Amino acid sequence: MDKKQGKGKKGNRDEEGQGEIVKEQKKAGYMEKSKDQTEEKALPPVPVSSDSGSHSHQKNTDKNKKKGPSKASVKHIKEALAKIEEEKERLKREEEEERKRLEEQEQQRLEQERLEQERKTKRKQKEKERRERLKKEGKYLNKAQREDRARAEATLRILQAQGVKVPSKDSKEVSKKKPVYGDKRKKRIIIVTNTPEETSEVTSPLSEALEPFSIETETVTTPVVDKTDTEVDDLEAKTSSDDDNWEALASSDEEKDLRKGHIEVKETSASAQPKQSNAPSEAEGDAEDDEKSNEKEKRAVEKGRLEQQGKKGKKSKQDSRSIEKHAENICNVDLDKLRAPVVCVLGHVDTGKTKILDKLRRTKVQDGEAGGITQQIGATNVPLEAIIEQAKIVPSFDKDNVRIPGMLIIDTPGHESFRNLRNRGSSLCDIAILVVDIMHGLEKQTLESINLLKEKKCPFIVALNKIDRLYEWKKSPETDVVATLKKQKRNTKGEFDRRAKDIIVQFAQEGLNAALFHENKDQRTFVSLVPTSAHTGDGIGNLIALLVKLAQTKLAKTLAHSDELSAQVMEVKELPGEGTAIDVILINGSLREGQTIIVPGVDGPIITQIRGLFLPPPMKELRVTNQCVQHKEVCTSQGVRITGKNLEKTLAGLPLFVAHGEDEIPALKKELDKLIVETINAIAFKKKKKGVYVQASTMGSLEALLEFLHTSNVPYAGINIGPVDKNDIVKASTMLEHDPLYAVILAFDVKVGRDMQEMADSHGVRVFSADIIYHLFDAFTKYRADYTKAKQEEFKHIAVFPAKLKIIPNSVFNSRDPILIGVTVEAGILRLGTPLCVRLGPPLCVPAKGLVDIGIVTGIEVNHKPIDSAQKGQDICVKIDPMPGESPKMVGRHFEETDCIVSRLSRESIDALENWFHDDIVKSDCQQLIKELKGTFGII
Repeated sequence: MDKKQGKGKKGNRDEEGQGEIVKEQKKAGYMEKSKDQTEEKALPPVPVSSDSGSHSHQKNTDKNKKKGPSKASVKHIKEALAKIEEEKERLKREEEEERKRLEEQEQQRLEQERLEQERKTKRKQKEKERRERLKKEGKYLNKAQREDRARAEATLRILQAQGVKVPSKDSKEVSKKKPVYGDKRKKRIIIVTNTPEETSEVTSPLSEALEPFSIETETVTTPVVDKTDTEVDDLEAKTSSDDDNWEALASSDEEKDLRKGHIEVKETSASAQPKQSNAPSEAEGDAEDDEKSNEKEKRAVEKGRLEQQGKKGKKSKQDSRSIEKHAENICNVDLDKLRAPVVCVLGHVDTGKTKILDKLRRTKVQDGEAGGITQQIGATNVPLEAIIEQAKIVPSFDKDNVRIPGMLIIDTPGHESFRNLRNRGSSLCDIAILVVDIMHGLEKQTLESINLLKEKKCPFIVALNKIDRLYEWKKSPETDVVATLKKQKRNTKGEFDRRAKDIIVQFAQEGLNAALFHENKDQRTFVSLVPTSAHTGDGIGNLIALLVKLAQTKLAKTLAHSDELSAQVMEVKELPGEGTAIDVILINGSLREGQTIIVPGVDGPIITQIRGLFLPPPMKELRVTNQCVQHKEVCTSQGVRITGKNLEKTLAGLPLFVAHGEDEIPALKKELDKLIVETINAIAFKKKKKGVYVQASTMGSLEALLEFLHTSNVPYAGINIGPVDKNDIVKASTMLEHDPLYAVILAFDVKVGRDMQEMADSHGVRVFSADIIYHLFDAFTKYRADYTKAKQEEFKHIAVFPAKLKIIPNSVFNSRDPILIGVTVEAGILRLGTPLCVRLGPPLCVPAKGLVDIGIVTGIEVNHKPIDSAQKGQDICVKIDPMPGESPKMVGRHFEETDCIVSRLSRESIDALENWFHDDIVKSDCQQLIKELKGTFGII
């Protein structure tokens, strides 16, 4: 019995009174250990009863005690345990599937790598076989020969573009040759070498040299009379001397490794046919010599033709010189030597463009800008050392194989008004960085920049800036940004993925494919997105490394070094104590002190000499005042500042030319004239007779301000660059005679001295100065509103607004002195103080036979509430007092209820409306009514 009770006590665990029962059992001393715990859980709890002695009494007692766990509870427990086991099995299966999936992906990756390696091997093998086949056929060209052929083809294209007829080798048009008298026996020149395999036969060096480039010109051939071997030797010497020293080419520095031999002349029988050797054993050096001699022969013939044309006119001689120089520069392009790429930074305002460059340069240019916004275009020379220092954190970056000497980075403004500077920057660059705020996506000026890059077909990469603003971002500027992303928390990584996908979708809406740079497998069709933070420095190294990679692969041909001058005026500014200077982006070629340059000007090309060439220190902004270093000569891919005479009216955004002789100046001026006309028409320097006077620090800022004023309907009558001086104040004061409202100088980013301010006040000229373009416009807008309000108050008694009224039937409340009537405003505006009259006779557009002045409006009410004016369509009650000095008019005697009541207009009132109440007239659409009333009153 006690044993059963102990088992029941042990199994009573799920009841609410378990604790109390256990305490009672402990007091009574009946707690025992169970031998079979499985049996204990199945038994119901047995209450403690020391007085029970029989089995029936125990059953009665069990009914009164609380029961054990029910079958439903046991079932629920078993189901919960089963679910736990199922969840464990499911997780195990998922882990197994994930492991298999990763293994499959790894196998696929290895298979792709293997296939790619096989393709590369096959490609190399095919290339090797092709090279061997060409070598056997004698058609293989080495690097020097390919370059010579490219030069020859480029020169040939230039000649064809100039209108020179260049027939093909198989053309039937053959230049007439003078007859050759002499022995019918033909000789051939045999080149005897040390080995018989290198023997080749040629009929005539001169004929072979001219064969690939047969030009329709008057060729002069020397009559040949072959009699003896000695005469043939003399002819050979003469031909070699007349052929631009053709034999000397074989011993040039580029062909030192070619075979050497001597020439022997042998006679053959008359029946023997001269043959030209095309055997595969012909040495590659002979082909190289032939190509070079062909090119020299062609240049000599073309030079002779151009010189003959030059005798006919000086103009053709100048053209021929420029054409010949251009052809020479094209031939001298060096594909192995790369110049520094020009990189332009574009994007919406406040996306961190200048801040990224500050992080790269380790400067604080953005902190020193007015309002923290960029309003000028700038350039920075980034040396190779800085590039390696920034990109060394990228594992795939190979610092030993960097071929570019540096970078020239152009910073552009992001505000809407500076579209001209963004356009100019995108025109100069080889590759662009589009800065996008990851928190906002593509914005207005971002889309504008994308369209500019599309229009100019300029490649670009995207900097997803401000990743440090992601929630709980952990910065790590010393490591690769891909590794930094992996270290972030799960929620941070998820937010980044979500925002990046949203931006990729926005690019897709603009017709562009985009992908994160480390996931981009096809950089030709997908734009690379690089996560960056200008604040912490994360991703800056990856951005620079990607720029270097693209510059050395995709842009290698574009960045090939050339002596052809390519320079563009970026900005024009006034320097204190030095006069006007121009900032120039030198892309190719070189500039030297003392050279004659031709720059674009507002009034036409400006011819001047370079007085000084200045370069900012490395990693310093060109537009920021720095201690620039003067140089005698400046080479490619530099932002250079040039000083000289007569540069005040230079027009930015157009190319700069260098004249190497006075005879080149007219042709260069003519070419620049066309560009100036197109640019001025596009910029639209549309001066008005009445308008404000605009002053700015640079040409780019001036263009932006003029465009902003043009879109805001603010006319301008004069412009200038530099600080405000006496001449500017005198020119602005002339507006006092035409319209005092526009006797204003808008000075943007320029200083106004105290003496100039006092002079302006004495002349009645208002000067508004600001460092931010919007602040300047807001100040002038407030001034114009206050001025207009004062003038409206002054002319409110003269200005009469047009109105046309119709009396409502049975609405004459008082017929005389004062007249109280209910009317409907059919057209125009009715205001207090408006003089009214009744027109008797034909319609309004015809001059009236009779007009009755009935009085002046002194009160207007709507629903017993007084108002100042009534618009078209309103029903109102009008109080009309008689005009001073006239007798009161009466309804029913002087005019009827059916007559039309109109405003009494005059020439003075119409002028006042046009000058000071123009906006109100346009809003109420009163122009047509004014025209009708002018006809009614006979106003001209």
